[in-house]
Amino acid sequence: EKSTSSSKMQESAMKKKQKKMNGDPKASQEEESHTCCGCRFPLLFALLQLVLGISVTVLGFLMAGISSSLLVRDTPYWAGIIVCVVSLVGFVMLCISYQPDEKTCVQFTVKLMYFLLSALGLVACVLAVAFVAHHYLQMTKFTCNTILESCQCKLDTTDPLGRTFVYQDAADCGSLISMLNLYLLLQMVLNLTAALVCLLACFTMWKHRYQVFYVGTWFYPLAATEGQQQKV
Repeated sequence: EKSTSSSKMQESAMKKKQKKMNGDPKASQEEESHTCCGCRFPLLFALLQLVLGISVTVLGFLMAGISSSLLVRDTPYWAGIIVCVVSLVGFVMLCISYQPDEKTCVQFTVKLMYFLLSALGLVACVLAVAFVAHHYLQMTKFTCNTILESCQCKLDTTDPLGRTFVYQDAADCGSLISMLNLYLLLQMVLNLTAALVCLLACFTMWKHRYQVFYVGTWFYPLAATEGQQQKV
């Protein structure tokens, strides 16, 4: 009995050494789930979301200050505010221990909030890109004139019943159109980047939580029982 127990101890020690040498896949997966590009998750995503959210918000308020006639959908500061809130929740997640399998209610609640808000930020940024791109395409076809400290633009000057777009508080149509075109392009780039960051954050959390399958643990007891029945 002593010889069998010592042989079992030696075999277990050899298996542990082999796992250390070859690398335990479960341990490596747990370590990778805690980090992203060398940073603890979601530090990198939260920093990017904060920078992009502040940029989109500031640029949106600058666009609103150019002309009082611009609609809320054309100045997507609301998308930037949502992304900033997402980043703040991500920083809160850094204060708790991040684990793929939640063990406390606080971990589950914060992770769920971050995931849902990231999805909301993704939708908001995509909508902002769509609205801004539509406005930019319209402005490339405008024919504008300055009338009574306002810039009046039309898509088709030959159509007397065509819609007229009026930009108030604009003394010079040329400078207004050039500034708006630049701001709209920046909004498209920033919102598209923020949408990609939110998408990657959602995908990373989903991958950590659900893309791990321990199939062998399910079939091992069945194989063991079958082997015992054959021996009997």
